[in-house]
Amino acid sequence: MLRIAIQSKGRLFEDTINLLGEADIKVSASRRTLLVQSNNFPLEVLYLRDDDIPQCVANGVADVGVVGENEFAERGEDAEVVSRLGFSKCRLSLAIPKDTPYTGVEWFDGKKIATSYPNILRQFMQEKQVQTDIHVINGSVEISPGIGLADGIFDIVSSGSTLVSNNLKEVEVVMQSEAILIANKYMDEEKKKVLQEMLFRFEAVRNAEDKKYVRMNVPKDKMEAIINVLPGLKSPTIIPLADEDWCSVHTVLDQKRFWEIIGKLKELGAQGILVTPIEKMIL
Repeated sequence: MLRIAIQSKGRLFEDTINLLGEADIKVSASRRTLLVQSNNFPLEVLYLRDDDIPQCVANGVADVGVVGENEFAERGEDAEVVSRLGFSKCRLSLAIPKDTPYTGVEWFDGKKIATSYPNILRQFMQEKQVQTDIHVINGSVEISPGIGLADGIFDIVSSGSTLVSNNLKEVEVVMQSEAILIANKYMDEEKKKVLQEMLFRFEAVRNAEDKKYVRMNVPKDKMEAIINVLPGLKSPTIIPLADEDWCSVHTVLDQKRFWEIIGKLKELGAQGILVTPIEKMIL
């Protein structure tokens, strides 16, 4: 039985539960119970505060954990990053009052900075050879300059709307972050096998993201031109139709270029284009 620690609330909780569900690993989303077991996979879920997850994984209380990369870097625990999960993306940035002229990171020399991530900030400032007064605060970091507690802040930024609402501007991006899966370095072989199966399922889910399965009828005399337009994983599947002058072509398209490619296919004579979402894709 593999034990995974996940955040007990917030967006990271929701994204992790969704990923488990898409990987057909069924667990209760109720957080009334600290520890719940999947009913169709050898996995139990431990709900914790996000800042407790790195230590619990490093100490073996949990075998693996889903945590923000920023939180893992801040805690500095001895665990292994086994997968980047691609969701809950954000960044750790320095911000100052929006009307303050900014000349570069040296602006912070001698200034007071409020943050919940003192270790990451301290390392960054040491690398830049800038001396700052780091004021550690938990929660509502963004209000610190407005009440005279600090000259600037170092905090998580997603959309930037919180900074704007507090009359701040982002001036330095220190670290990009996303959800990562970390693992205890001393798991036994049985648990490692379960982990590999879970990672295999996660990969199949991620491979299908922003992909569409496309089927279309194509005139044979346009086949070569149409195939040249298609950026499929490999060569497309071509199936003969009852009408000898036509074939059915099946392929996978990326959402980013979907409408551009569909337009070209129509110009080349493709008809009856059917588009369906992909739930899983194993490469």
